Amino acid sequence: MHSCGKTAWLLGLAGLLPFGLSLGLAFWGPMVWQVNAVYGFLYYGAVILSFLGGAHWGAVIQRADHQRHPGDIRRLLMAMVPSLIAWPALMFNPVTGVWVIMIGFVLVWAYDLSREGRLGWPGWYLLLRSVLTVAVVLAHIGMITRLGSSAWG
Repeated sequence: MHSCGKTAWLLGLAGLLPFGLSLGLAFWGPMVWQVNAVYGFLYYGAVILSFLGGAHWGAVIQRADHQRHPGDIRRLLMAMVPSLIAWPALMFNPVTGVWVIMIGFVLVWAYDLSREGRLGWPGWYLLLRSVLTVAVVLAHIGMITRLGSSAWG
């Protein structure tokens, strides 16, 4: 793995910090901070989910050969889906919003693992995406647990 891959790993793992910090504050912070921590977690999740769509958009438009490949239109459409999941999730109550964002992460991950979704990424990328997605989903499960029994339906 070259330095770009190492940097991507470092930044990707650092991107987990806001999830961990807001989750920790939601559990153990002063009461006045706990609500803000829940909303911060939700908003950050929406931003990162949208970012994942942008990665697919960039994967299509940055290719050096400038040739149209099978699945490009679907991939560009798929690049819009995370934002269209994240945005309305912010309008739901926090419990529903956290569930929707978590499901969005799983859906984008499933697409990333598909034959079409993994096209053009360096070899280390899917492992990075998998590690980050598992960590983010676990963080969401933690927040759902924090939000209590109403979060489980």
